[in-house]
Amino acid sequence: MSELHRTGAHDVDAVVLDIEGTTSATGFVVDVLYPYARERFGELLAARGEEPEVARAVAQVREEIGEPGADAARVEKVLGEWVDADRKATPLKTLQGILWAEGFARGDLVSHFYPDVIPVLRRWHADGVRLFVYSSGSVAAQRAWFAHSPEGDLLGLVSGLHDTENAGPKQDADSYRTIAASTGVAPGRLLFLSDRPGELDAARAAGLGAVGVRRAGEPYADADFGDHPQASAFSEITLAARSSS
Repeated sequence: MSELHRTGAHDVDAVVLDIEGTTSATGFVVDVLYPYARERFGELLAARGEEPEVARAVAQVREEIGEPGADAARVEKVLGEWVDADRKATPLKTLQGILWAEGFARGDLVSHFYPDVIPVLRRWHADGVRLFVYSSGSVAAQRAWFAHSPEGDLLGLVSGLHDTENAGPKQDADSYRTIAASTGVAPGRLLFLSDRPGELDAARAAGLGAVGVRRAGEPYADADFGDHPQASAFSEITLAARSSS
């Protein structure tokens, strides 16, 4: 990872983490979490369609497909199509997040992290670096993901969670400006880690530092990261020493 070593240590106050392909295997999400939610969409819509969060997501689905009268069966079909297409649609992520959070809470699910990630996150946190998450998965899903890791509850390491609803699309520079404003950290003091070049470009356009995480076997492992610094593991990312003052 010569690009990373050439840029040296990153002098920042906070790190913003992508999840899929960065902290965790995309395959786990696709092969475990997607089917788990998909099997339960129908039951959720039928039994809990009047709950405010579910009703709002259903209304968003209807708006996106231009069918205000779509019934639960039609909405379920659309959700399945979006899963197949890997659409990052906010209402899909909301409903998945509800089901995943409940699955984690019941013990049906345990999240996945690459082995190099948790020790580094703990070290950065201990060193006073604030950690934030920005994922296309809903905030509810992110919270459940970090609370039910193979090494227990990691939420204490995280200062804030961001998704496409409270921040915006991940390839839009304004989303990263929103995150910087909400965290109170100047963009130039934030470092964003992701496996997707388009997201790195958007973060850089907003003034953030950015490192591409290139993991073997991930969908973007062979992508062109341009002149972004790169790492194949979190242990290769060096942050500047923190002041003790």
